[in-house]
Amino acid sequence: MQTFTELLPLDQQEIRWHETLAVLGLESGPISPGFGGDIKIVNSPCGAILARIRGNVPTLRRTPTRGNSASSVLSVLHSDGIGTFSDGVAFAAGDISLCDQASGWTMSFQQECCLLLLEIPRARLLARLGRTRLQRIMIMPQTVSAHSARLIMRTLLDEFDKLDGADLITPKIAVMELIVGALQSGAEKYNDDSITQVQSAHFKRVTAMIEARLTQSDLSLSLIARQEALSERYLQKLFALHDTTFSHYLRTRRLDRARLDLLAENLQAKPVGQIAFTWGFRDQGHFSRSFRKEFGMSPRAYRIAGRRATTAVTLVRGRPVGAAEASTIIDNLAADEAAGTRPTGLKPLKSELPANDEPFHVAANRDTVHWGYLSNRIPPVLHVSPGDRVRIETLTQHASDDHERMIKDDPGAESVFLWTREQKNVNRRGAGPLDASIFGRGAGEGFGVHILTGPIHIDGAEPGDILEVQILDIEPRPSANRKFRGSSFASNASTWWGYQYSDFIDPSDPREIVTIFEIEPDAQWAQAIYSYRWVAQTDPFGVRHEIIDYPGVPVDRSIIKKRTGILQDIRIPIRAHFGCMAVAPGEEGMVDSVPPGKFGGNLDNWRAGKGSTLYLPVSTRGALFSIGDGHLAQGDGEVSGTALECSLTGLFRFDLHKRDALKKPFLRGLAGPLIEAGGEFVLHGFSYPDYLQDLGRDAQAEVYQKSSLNRALRSAFRATRKFLMDWRGLTEDEVTTLMSVAVDFGITQVADGNWGVHAIIRRDMFTS
Repeated sequence: MQTFTELLPLDQQEIRWHETLAVLGLESGPISPGFGGDIKIVNSPCGAILARIRGNVPTLRRTPTRGNSASSVLSVLHSDGIGTFSDGVAFAAGDISLCDQASGWTMSFQQECCLLLLEIPRARLLARLGRTRLQRIMIMPQTVSAHSARLIMRTLLDEFDKLDGADLITPKIAVMELIVGALQSGAEKYNDDSITQVQSAHFKRVTAMIEARLTQSDLSLSLIARQEALSERYLQKLFALHDTTFSHYLRTRRLDRARLDLLAENLQAKPVGQIAFTWGFRDQGHFSRSFRKEFGMSPRAYRIAGRRATTAVTLVRGRPVGAAEASTIIDNLAADEAAGTRPTGLKPLKSELPANDEPFHVAANRDTVHWGYLSNRIPPVLHVSPGDRVRIETLTQHASDDHERMIKDDPGAESVFLWTREQKNVNRRGAGPLDASIFGRGAGEGFGVHILTGPIHIDGAEPGDILEVQILDIEPRPSANRKFRGSSFASNASTWWGYQYSDFIDPSDPREIVTIFEIEPDAQWAQAIYSYRWVAQTDPFGVRHEIIDYPGVPVDRSIIKKRTGILQDIRIPIRAHFGCMAVAPGEEGMVDSVPPGKFGGNLDNWRAGKGSTLYLPVSTRGALFSIGDGHLAQGDGEVSGTALECSLTGLFRFDLHKRDALKKPFLRGLAGPLIEAGGEFVLHGFSYPDYLQDLGRDAQAEVYQKSSLNRALRSAFRATRKFLMDWRGLTEDEVTTLMSVAVDFGITQVADGNWGVHAIIRRDMFTS
């Protein structure tokens, strides 16, 4: 697989971009500062090329002087982005265009694009259509065949990162056949000055007769001439006008039909020799030689390469695969707000400055939180300017694990967690459907769990900028219940999504354990006070929850069995931090709060504590910063599924670094979250660094199924290599040495779907 990625060091991106496009016979203008995008190319054993191009690409050009590459036509699925070709033909999302590589053309975009390009043999396609060239760009007509081709290409795009070359064999055949069918049945007519209308009509009649009699081993030019009352010489001229001969056309069509049979599931037991005989080949040796010459491998190897292994996939967390297909599943946030599902309350303007230079304050209540999702369409609760300080309250989504200690008599917490048979104050809890139509667990289905305060709009922030978040202070939220006044409490849940759940010593006894901890004022340690085993809970709306599958389900204390005297003589060092700090993703729609990404989010790195600074690339206007998932403590790995979950209040200062005037040189080229803490830089790698783009339409389901530490380590390695090359100007060889001898790589978390590995770089290594 050949690739270009924006994660390359900045000084290598320009040349690699053009080199990768050249593989496709394409050119582009210079890439601009702040460019974002990628190209990936897959080659099949038969020479087919499939490519995905994404990003803010201004133009793609084709010049008709590329030698052998002019032997193909590009079938282009325009998944995202609108624009026009140089001849004025417009394209929109969902269109398929046919671009002849023998012609010159330019594709211009008006917004970020996502394209899937599939090469189709030019001569074979044109011969089937009865013409010698495509005189202009074609947009596929609206026919059943065109729709079917679109579905296949969409599947290839969605599954792109899982494809290997063998996977292209069947789809390439199917797409070409469907395109031929669409153009033959479409209403558009295409003129070809080199062929008269009579010649075109004769050629279509002749090729239709060939299609009907492909199985006849004695089919010949003379037989067709007699049947059509045309001379053999005239027929030879017709094929010559289409840059082929009768024998070549006949052999090619027979080979095409034979290879379809080789791939047919119901014909896998049929010998290759019988398939050859069925399609008019009298000599199996001749068939095998012709097949190898045409497709680059023997018929048997082709059959083996075309078999695709199918494996059952079990959904772990996140949306079900395919949920993004239906608009009824992806609810419209604006509609939700209009229906009153997220009341709007505190919205101070930046002109309402606090008195006496006090920081702004955002309290946590039903009006200032969003539960379980991120979105660039959530109205901000506060507008601030770079340099402003803000005190932000957060609530842990695990407060219901002990309502008496973490919710009771706390007006903010009670307003968020209120849930009775008659009322549920914050209905939406996750990025799923509001009507709970898939699993019936509740609005949002729990596809995302964190209570997030915000978002906060930072004035002047634009995509491509870097938001700096200085964490000035963190304090645990004290219990408001007079019985426990003065103490704070936290919960750890060893859950079904935890690393341990598939690795119990006794696998016949899977279980979820909730442990409640206490911390006294100004203490540096937390102490476990009791635990209990999760037993099925029935929520106020009557839904039974066998496991911890939905955030904030009230726990019926009368049916749990508390266990005290646990973790005796053990104290947990306090490392208060916020597990989830994010700017709004650039993608539209609701995004599950669990998997982290380039926007930050659920990093779950304990180093993001008091005195540290977080840097996040901005993807949307105003940045729209949200925060939650307070942790009193956490170890690297977060192996049980959660940390020591606690409601926290933080004091922050926001700064902004414009992409064209970065005030800190190490931010140059930053493409993901970066923590600066205690004289160290902490870079983050994930199984999929930009999973919303990397995994396509079903990203919020598939990221949970496909994560691996190997991918996360590779991502952290690449992010660190790029960071050091961009910041320090080191060569790749120098950086590789430095990373091996002086950079610490660690497992951040294996709990968040998109698993994380971090790299720690000591700043004092650098003497200048």
